[in-house]
Amino acid sequence: MARRWVNFVGVAPLLLAIVVSVPQMVVSPLVLAQSSQNNQNSQSSQATEARSLYNEGERLWQQVFGGAWEQQGTGESLQQALAKFQQALPLFRANGDRNGEADSLDGIGRVYDSLGQTEQAFDYLQQALAIWREVGNRKGEAITLNNIGNVYLGIGQPQQALNFHQQALPIFREVGDRRGEIETLDNIGNVYIGIGQRQQALNFHQQALPIWREVGDRSGEASTLSILGSVYSGIGQPQQALNFYQQALTIYREVGNRSGEASNLISIGDIHSTIGQSQLALNYYQQALPIWREVGNRSGEAIALTRIGRVYGDIEQPQQALNFYQQALLIWREIGDL
Repeated sequence: MARRWVNFVGVAPLLLAIVVSVPQMVVSPLVLAQSSQNNQNSQSSQATEARSLYNEGERLWQQVFGGAWEQQGTGESLQQALAKFQQALPLFRANGDRNGEADSLDGIGRVYDSLGQTEQAFDYLQQALAIWREVGNRKGEAITLNNIGNVYLGIGQPQQALNFHQQALPIFREVGDRRGEIETLDNIGNVYIGIGQRQQALNFHQQALPIWREVGDRSGEASTLSILGSVYSGIGQPQQALNFYQQALTIYREVGNRSGEASNLISIGDIHSTIGQSQLALNYYQQALPIWREVGNRSGEAIALTRIGRVYGDIEQPQQALNFYQQALLIWREIGDL
């Protein structure tokens, strides 16, 4: 703002007024500019903090759900992830970051689903879905559609789950998100497994397999190979099942996924047990047992002990069978899964 020069002679009251007001006329733009800069800095700091909190929540989430057959982290990790997402949410809102807001809502919904709080999960996921659609974020929309589908599957509503996964699939294809596409193909295949439509399940998992290979995700490839093994086992094709399980086992060992390795050893043992090859089954179960102990998975340990006990029963060594069954029983009681 330009300064105005006034003839002050003989105008004392006016002079006083102007002298008082001049500093305001000169300083005010500087103050406003500084205030604006401070607000921008504050918003930038808030945005950085919000994203940092959200990313930490995601890290904790991935820590929990990081492998096959087990949660890698703990219930405490889930609670910590929830806290981070909840702290990020109001910061994203304060900054008008709708995408960040939807990210946080989706994260909160996922955690509530994992904690068995289904109504809360639906509430937050539906809020996230509405925002993704409002801002036109198609990838975010597809991710949340998948997550809602997972909630429905978890509460025994496979048709509803299928509906949401099938909405997500064409969106992932539309935006060219190959990873989202394969995860959705696997989700749909898992729903079909759950409702006993194994041929349909095979169709979707077989579509997913070459895409995992295309994107170079060895762990994803191994997971789908293992699922295919399970499906072939379920339709009475043990040799095909063994083929897929063995491929999965090789990859899990290659990438160092000990939980995936142990789960596939159990699955391979189950196939050998089913076709009457008890000694081979015992060999695979005995390989799995120390791995479950190594990774601290008590449920996996109890499963291996139970399988070993069953084989000893099959080969008529009842005392050995009893020994392993009793070890398993202690663990089932310890973890409250009886």
